[in-house]
Amino acid sequence: MVATADSVRVQEWCFRMFGHGVLTPLRPEAGGEMSQQFQYDSDDLGTVAVKLRFESTEKVRRCLQLQRIAADTDFPCAQPVTDAHTLESGFVVSAETWRPGGEMYSGGGNSFAIRSAKLLAELLELLEKQSPTGLGSPPPWMHWNPATGDLWPQNPAIDAMNQNLVPSHLHTVARAVSNRLSRTVLPLVVGHGDWESQNLRWNEDLPWAVHDWDSLVALPEAAIVGAASGAFVSTTIPTLAPLEDSQEFIDAYQQARGRSFTQEEHEVAWAASLWPALHNARGESLFRSPPVALDALTLQTSERLRRAGIR
Repeated sequence: MVATADSVRVQEWCFRMFGHGVLTPLRPEAGGEMSQQFQYDSDDLGTVAVKLRFESTEKVRRCLQLQRIAADTDFPCAQPVTDAHTLESGFVVSAETWRPGGEMYSGGGNSFAIRSAKLLAELLELLEKQSPTGLGSPPPWMHWNPATGDLWPQNPAIDAMNQNLVPSHLHTVARAVSNRLSRTVLPLVVGHGDWESQNLRWNEDLPWAVHDWDSLVALPEAAIVGAASGAFVSTTIPTLAPLEDSQEFIDAYQQARGRSFTQEEHEVAWAASLWPALHNARGESLFRSPPVALDALTLQTSERLRRAGIR
């Protein structure tokens, strides 16, 4: 949650950038796990979306640069209208065009797998010539190889919880997946690291908006596609896509890019398909939430590990 003092600082920043107006906090989930969003209605310039997060200013600036490149080519996303600025509290603030509307797809199935995969392929093709430098570490649900050598990326609040609540087999699978993904020498590319349905908006079958550009990552293409193939059906409650939907997603992505994955890329994709669900299942266990991701993993882990070349 954002403290009142920070909201005041955001209001002051908006006044300096856009003139007099009204700042309205949006519901916490509108900004995702890592940020808080606001709506600022400027008397002279109209409405903008304002985003506040505790993140590296350099990383946010790089994400904004890449988002701007995408928006300039008419990719369906908001256009950044400011650079990233650091407030006294250390939070980083920026603003983008107001892009409401569209609908979140809450179903699954092969048709949505194809549609979602094609949109991801369009984005990665658009960004394929961009340097993957400057994006720092991936978000925790994509961070399977922390520099510390730990299994999970460090998070003091989470790490202080009772880890015995997490089933031991979950750690075992996570370690096997981490080891497999750490062995790959595939080149890094720029991609979206939180390709969940809750971050996409559609007008019927046409994409209207891709949100959460702070989750851009520098990872192998196959890993980005694989993680998306497991997470793309997630709405407000994260889960793991059915196996056949993940296969359809991976196939549709390759078809959209006009090339087939190598055996190494296939294995990396299937290994990465597990990691967001493993991250979410750990959270479910620690917070004693309904085991949505955990139950899906119980049904699918063996086959996904086999496809990942993990015996």
